[in-house]
Amino acid sequence: MTNYSKLPAILLLEDGTVYHGKAAGKIGTTTGEICFNTGTTGYQEIFTDPSYYGQIMVTTNAHIGNYGITVNESESERIQIAGLVCKNYSVIYSRKMADSSIQKYFEDGNLVGISDIDTRSLVRHIRNKGAMNAIISSETSDVEELMQQLVKVPSMAGLELSSAVTTEQPYYYGNEDASHRVAVLDLGIKKNILRNFDTRKVYAKIFPAKTTFAEMEAWAPQGYFISNGPGDPAAMDYAVQTVKDILASDRPLFGICLGHQLLALANDIRTKKMFNGHRGINHPVKNVIIDRCEITSQNHGFGVVAEDIKNSDKVEITHVNLNDKSIEGIRVKGKRAFSVQYHPESSPGPHDSRYLFDDFLTMLA
Repeated sequence: MTNYSKLPAILLLEDGTVYHGKAAGKIGTTTGEICFNTGTTGYQEIFTDPSYYGQIMVTTNAHIGNYGITVNESESERIQIAGLVCKNYSVIYSRKMADSSIQKYFEDGNLVGISDIDTRSLVRHIRNKGAMNAIISSETSDVEELMQQLVKVPSMAGLELSSAVTTEQPYYYGNEDASHRVAVLDLGIKKNILRNFDTRKVYAKIFPAKTTFAEMEAWAPQGYFISNGPGDPAAMDYAVQTVKDILASDRPLFGICLGHQLLALANDIRTKKMFNGHRGINHPVKNVIIDRCEITSQNHGFGVVAEDIKNSDKVEITHVNLNDKSIEGIRVKGKRAFSVQYHPESSPGPHDSRYLFDDFLTMLA
């Protein structure tokens, strides 16, 4: 790690709002859609979640880096966020089992960030103005120059990003002698989803995002899983067709987050970009089928159109968000297919929703 010193840095939002702070991580410039996560722990899992690809993350927890970085807590093989905005950036860490400091981790991963920002003020601004692009720089403080770079950054709406984070080649996860075989369509999958399958005696074969149903079916799986991932689901016609083909085969299907949105699209239900997404580990959701509430881990900037679902004769609602009444889960009528908008693997987060993996295994049986 280089000698860390707090050089000046600047954060510029698309609407012209400017924040001045100190450099964190690599010295440089980065752009992306700015969003915030309200979780009080699990920053490394957030940094490495492929669903955050192309986004600048604002952490509302005051201290980032204070327990260091541990290799086996990553959700993918690299840092996925485009940049970090935080209040207190701690190069010194207290956890003995940690492998490195956050500064070394960011330098090795080429991550540009900014600290010493009033994140409370910033989050209130984003909540009022909605999602927008932003730029962080510790190379220049010329606002006009940075704005010229920023206006060239495309909106997240309409972007297909799963092909940028998916595996390049199929691979296996779990015990080959396990009692269940599941084909996984990797649109940006988190490692803890695969760990949850493995602990339930599932042998998984993980396929690249643009793999066809016929290619996956050749492996003779008992069921299919459609993963989480980044970008706009409406820009993923190839994946929608794959989901339609799985439904036509009448195989069991389980989708999480982006997988949920694709299951909706495959049933003629539109998706939309949210004014502000759901990102945190304390979102209350009600399972309306069994009349039970659960606290959930969430990360999404797109959602399904509630009116389309309510008017649909193909799907029914299974889960509803208790904060804003958005649709958090559906199942397809007459099919063994269901999905949820949130993350039942909950890493980080409470484990209230892990029963959904067991429900899927029941379908496989």
